[in-house]
Amino acid sequence: MTLWAQDEHRLGLLPVVRRVWAPRGQRPTAPVRRRYQWLYAYGFVRPTTGQSWWCLLPAVSTAAFGRALVEFARDEGIGPARRAVLALDNAGWHRAKAVALPPGVLLAFLPPYSPELQPAERLWPLLDEPVANRVFADLDALEAALAARCRTLEADRPTVKAHARFHWWPRERRRRRQL
Repeated sequence: MTLWAQDEHRLGLLPVVRRVWAPRGQRPTAPVRRRYQWLYAYGFVRPTTGQSWWCLLPAVSTAAFGRALVEFARDEGIGPARRAVLALDNAGWHRAKAVALPPGVLLAFLPPYSPELQPAERLWPLLDEPVANRVFADLDALEAALAARCRTLEADRPTVKAHARFHWWPRERRRRRQL
């Protein structure tokens, strides 16, 4: 059994603005075009190993969450023989009775109003890096930049682990081989 954490993050055409260094006497500029169109990143992380899985969807809803769960379970090989526990916050679409859980996926809810306990929350600064202080023409351009960043983070397990691993996070037990 593996232990994962999951959360969602909203990114859109309203840019992520960050502070930047500039030479003395010069003011840095960050172009901004106020447009309110959004894309949602569903991030799954296994804090003990730094393994991550990403999904970009146009909404957060019970149906979108169910779709992300099905794709996650399929891609990670989770099923009746290989189960996974998923630590989540108490968002309404996580707790909805209409959420159809794929076989092998079990949900564990964190206490209400405690984002500091959610390892997946610490992924968002990593995901925001390539889009900070940038303006995108449309959601397709933003999605392309985010998809590239998600692939980079999937390959960079040490960085993800350094951000998502809490000292109190439970260790995963290795399954003993049957002789």
